[in-house]
Amino acid sequence: MTSTVTGDTDGGRNWTFLTNHGHVLLAIARNPTARLRDVAAEVGVTERAAQAIVADLEAGGYLHRTRVGRRNEYTLNPAGRFRHPAEADRQVGDLLALFADTATAKADPRP
Repeated sequence: MTSTVTGDTDGGRNWTFLTNHGHVLLAIARNPTARLRDVAAEVGVTERAAQAIVADLEAGGYLHRTRVGRRNEYTLNPAGRFRHPAEADRQVGDLLALFADTATAKADPRP
């Protein structure tokens, strides 16, 4: 995951090591039944941006969305590989294990 510029501190630029995609994945790992508006608020993006990110993550095979009543429930694929060539040998499950205590509880058992 790459850095994201988010504001103005520490000499003019405030940045983080994780992208919004990484933050959305972690938010869903922490709460697989969260509403996208809540994920968006936690990450600091619009609901539309959160929807686009979830669509990207689903298309990339990092999560699966299941409709349960009026809500979505997300199942993560910890075996998914990082997209950048420098980290492509690592699974996103390593990141989830580091930051999301409950990430493996709803992990997809499929490799």
